[in-house]
Amino acid sequence: MGKTNPSVVARQRRHARVRQRLSGTPERPRLNVFRSLNHIYAQIVDDTHGATLVAASSLDDGIKKGSKTERAKQVGQLIAERAKAAGVNEVVFDRGGYKYHGRVKALADASREAGLKF
Repeated sequence: MGKTNPSVVARQRRHARVRQRLSGTPERPRLNVFRSLNHIYAQIVDDTHGATLVAASSLDDGIKKGSKTERAKQVGQLIAERAKAAGVNEVVFDRGGYKYHGRVKALADASREAGLKF
């Protein structure tokens, strides 16, 4: 058992604080973002059933090489396309305790441009 990274713990606490107020419903599920050092992941979650409806990440096929921000934009477009195919048009955005900046903002803006409403 190693030491716990203080910045990771701080992000988890921020995320928990945001999640107290934010919840995904069947009508308006939650668009959750997770950002690792090299990749970005997005899920659309219905919290009432505890089910992931749609997921996309920078590891998926079809995500072209480029900067991390460019890949985040592609993930945003991909999650929006998959959400539309699953019948989801409106979501609640869950930034996961990250600042709404950089890759997280790029993903959000790209998914808005592709037709998701939040």
